[in-house]
Amino acid sequence: MSDFPRVVVTGIGLVTPLGNDVASTWQAMLAGRSGTGRLTQFDPTGFDGQVSAEVKGFVPEDLMDRRTARRSGRHTHMAVVAANEAVKSASLTIDDSNRDGIGVLIASSGALFSFGEQDKVIDARGPGRVDPLTVPRVGQYSAAVRVGRLMEVRGPNSSVNSACASGGDAIGQAMNLLRLGQADCMIAGGAEAMISRVVVASLGGLGALTKTWNHEPERASRPFDAKRSGFVLGEGAGILVLETEEFAQRRGAPILCELAAAAWSFDATDDTAPDVDGQALAMQRALRNAGLTMDDVDYINAHGTSTELNDRTETAANKKVNGERANGNP
Repeated sequence: MSDFPRVVVTGIGLVTPLGNDVASTWQAMLAGRSGTGRLTQFDPTGFDGQVSAEVKGFVPEDLMDRRTARRSGRHTHMAVVAANEAVKSASLTIDDSNRDGIGVLIASSGALFSFGEQDKVIDARGPGRVDPLTVPRVGQYSAAVRVGRLMEVRGPNSSVNSACASGGDAIGQAMNLLRLGQADCMIAGGAEAMISRVVVASLGGLGALTKTWNHEPERASRPFDAKRSGFVLGEGAGILVLETEEFAQRRGAPILCELAAAAWSFDATDDTAPDVDGQALAMQRALRNAGLTMDDVDYINAHGTSTELNDRTETAANKKVNGERANGNP
């Protein structure tokens, strides 16, 4: 990829079940604290899965003006806070000299699963009583649009949704926009808040959510472990500031690392059973695009859903790319 400009990371922002900013999240990780607990956003009695990884102590009105909070869904609230932290950590001042070259790409499902409440309003009180802000509040695009408007940036503004790969997908697509000259800087990442009765019931019925650790929720997320029984549904936001190296150097930005490559593949097999070759293909393409080999890799961040099918397949895919250096417990 030598013909394309290099892309660097200059800022990070987080809202997670471990903390509502980067520092508190990192300290909790270093201390080995778990972000999981008994589900509190609704009464989980009667549900198979009663564990979740919820963002805690997050009061939107304490972090943004009331009008923005009222017009936005929970996923957008977290995206706005994480984006503000990322921009601040990047020492990025947005003004008339650069706003046209700064874009936003935030992956999300939006607040899709809250639509049902307004459907009940129609039944009970008629269509004239539906909240007129429902669509802009719940749309998958809403987090990216809200961040872009609040920051008054006029570069590309978009969202992607590719299930569990959405956040990484957004970062990779933002990198491509930078390499193609569509922007100088991209505020990119993911924001999700889909802990709801419908989602928990549906994924529980699918057998994807853990249900054997309801009595010890802090121990429920255990990918590649012999006692795993499914994943824990979580929420939060993670945002990066990506820039071309030239733009970052020109403004004296703190360069944290380089984003060397991204790659995509699709296993094209089954809704619930992942495919080894499909997973391996994305990793192989990423290495090739970056001009690297597995000898250059020190860390692999796994999907790690704690489901038998995924853990076995992901381990096999890593071994296919990495050989026996990729030790796991399928």
